[in-house]
Amino acid sequence: MRIVAAVVSTALVIGYAVGSGVWVSSGDAWYRSLVQPPWQPPDIVFGLIWPYNFLALIVAGLVVSLTGSPGQRWVWLIGLAGSVAAALGWAYSFYVGQQWWVAAALLCLALVITVPIVVVAWRTAWWAGAILLPYVIWVALASSLAVGYAARN
Repeated sequence: MRIVAAVVSTALVIGYAVGSGVWVSSGDAWYRSLVQPPWQPPDIVFGLIWPYNFLALIVAGLVVSLTGSPGQRWVWLIGLAGSVAAALGWAYSFYVGQQWWVAAALLCLALVITVPIVVVAWRTAWWAGAILLPYVIWVALASSLAVGYAARN
């Protein structure tokens, strides 16, 4: 079960990276025309944080899958799947559907679901949880940006 959990966890993160990449890159000119919230970070920040976030999710997933208890593995996999589904729902709703408030709600849901996976990773190995702190902070910032875009556009 440990190996299966590690494979499923890694596949979820790869699916997250690919899916969000496809939808986020679907409308750059349209995105640039939006009124941005004043706290929008520069583009370079996005280019730096996302590879880190995906790598941290893979590493933490491997740690929880290979060394965690069966309960920790289940919480991780269910939480990760829910968080990824909500985040991909945000990417699709925002970039493809252009449904601002739906996208904001989905990203806020992703944030709520992400917290338990950080806790499980931390309880499995403190450093596995620590490497996810930038990710949960990023999802919180992204949630606030999603609400900011919804309010301004």
